[in-house]
Amino acid sequence: MSNVELRISRSGGERAPRDFGARATDSHKFLVKLHHSYVCNSTNTHTLYTLLFHFIDTMGKTKPQDRAHKAKKSAKNGTANGTPKKSKASPEALLIQAAMFLQTSQPDEALVAAKRALNLLQPTSEPTLAALPALNLIGEINVELGDPEAAIEAFQTAITLDGDGEHDGAEKFLWLAQLNDEGGAESVRWFEKGVEVLRRELGELEGKLVKQPEVQEALEEKKQKIASALCGIAEVYMTDLSWEEDAEKRCEAAVTEALLAAPESPEPLQTLASIRISQSRFEDAKAALTRSISLWKDLAPDDPIVPDYSTRISLSRLLMEAEMEDEAIEVLERLIGENDGSVEAWYLGGWCLHLLADKQKAKEEIKTATSMMRASRDWLENCLKLYAVLEYEDERMKDHADELLKDLNGTLGPTTEDDEDDEDEEDDGWEDADGGDEEMLGT
Repeated sequence: MSNVELRISRSGGERAPRDFGARATDSHKFLVKLHHSYVCNSTNTHTLYTLLFHFIDTMGKTKPQDRAHKAKKSAKNGTANGTPKKSKASPEALLIQAAMFLQTSQPDEALVAAKRALNLLQPTSEPTLAALPALNLIGEINVELGDPEAAIEAFQTAITLDGDGEHDGAEKFLWLAQLNDEGGAESVRWFEKGVEVLRRELGELEGKLVKQPEVQEALEEKKQKIASALCGIAEVYMTDLSWEEDAEKRCEAAVTEALLAAPESPEPLQTLASIRISQSRFEDAKAALTRSISLWKDLAPDDPIVPDYSTRISLSRLLMEAEMEDEAIEVLERLIGENDGSVEAWYLGGWCLHLLADKQKAKEEIKTATSMMRASRDWLENCLKLYAVLEYEDERMKDHADELLKDLNGTLGPTTEDDEDDEDEEDDGWEDADGGDEEMLGT
C-alpha cells in the first residue's frame, strides 16, 4: 500500500473522541480532574465536586482490582461499608455512584444512577440549572456506551441551560464538536465555542495570582484542553474542510496556537507532524514526531502526560507514514501490553512488521526478514481472530489484513507447529538484529 493509501486510511478504525470531561481511566487522573473542576468552576455544583473529591480520595486507597467488584456489590446490596442504607439516596450521592461506575468500566450501571439523579434534580419536564452535572455525566456515559444520539441530546439540553458555559464549563461544547452529525464547519464552531469558554476560565484563574499547587495544576489543565481543541480544529481542516481555500492557513494557525498554549504536550506536536506530512515535509514531520514521543515514552502508562489509547493509535499510523517503522512498532507493542483487545493495534502491528521485513529483504538480511514475517503473521492472525469475535466493522482493514496474510503465507508457507514453537525464540531476535535501523523504505 502506498503512502497515499496509508494517508486515506489514517482516519479509519478505532478513533475515539477526545475525553474532555472529568473522567479518566484511572483513579489518580479522575481525582485530579474532579478536584480541578472544584477549584476552577465558580458554579452551583461546588457541593457535588467536593463530595466527588472526598469520595474518590477514599476510593483511591482501595486496590484497583477490587474497585469494580466492590462497586457492584455495594450497588446490588444497597450497602456502604457493610451498613444497610436506610434513607433515600441524594442526587449528589447518586452522581458520585454514577461517576464511580463509569470510572470502573460499568457504564450501564452508571447510566441508571445518573438518570435517577437527574429525575431528582429535575422533577418535571422543565430543564433546570441544577440538572447540569447530571446531564453532562449522562452525555459522557452514553459516549462510553456507543450511543452518540443520546449523548448529543444530553449535551444539547445542557447547552440550552448554559449556552455561555458560565455555570458548567466548556466540556459540552467540546463533546458536541466531535459528536455532531454535520461535522466540518459545525464542528469548528463548537470547538471555537469551547476554546472561548476555556480562555475565559484561564483568564479568571490567572487573575487570582494564587500559586497554590491545585490552582497551578488547574491552569495547566485549561491550557491542555485549549491545545487539544485547537488540534481538533486543525484536524477538521485537514479532513472535512480540506477543500476550503484557506484550509492550510487555518491548520497552521490552529496548531501554532496549540503549541503556544501547551508547548510540552505531545498532542500539538503530533498534529504538527500530520500537517507536515500533508505538505510532504517529511523531515519536519519526523522531527515533530520524535519530539512528541520523547515527552512520554519513559513515563508510566497512567501518567497524565501519556496520550490516550486512540491518540497513540493515530500516532502509530503517522510514524508508519513517515517511514519510522521502528518507532511505530514500539508504540504498538506498548499499546498491546496495555490492552490486547484492540483490533486496530494488532492490524497496524502486523502491517508495520511486514514493512520492516521488506526493509530487511532489501538489505538481504534473510534470517531477520523471515523472523519479522513470522511475527507479522502472528499479529495479523490475532487481528482477524479478534475481528471475528468482536464482529468488528471495517471491511477495508480486514481486506488489507487478508491480503498481507496471503502474501506472507505464500512466502513462508502455511503455519506449522514448528513455526509456533520458534516464534517466542525469534521475537527477541529480530528486535536485536535491527534495533538501530534508520534506513527508510522507498515508496
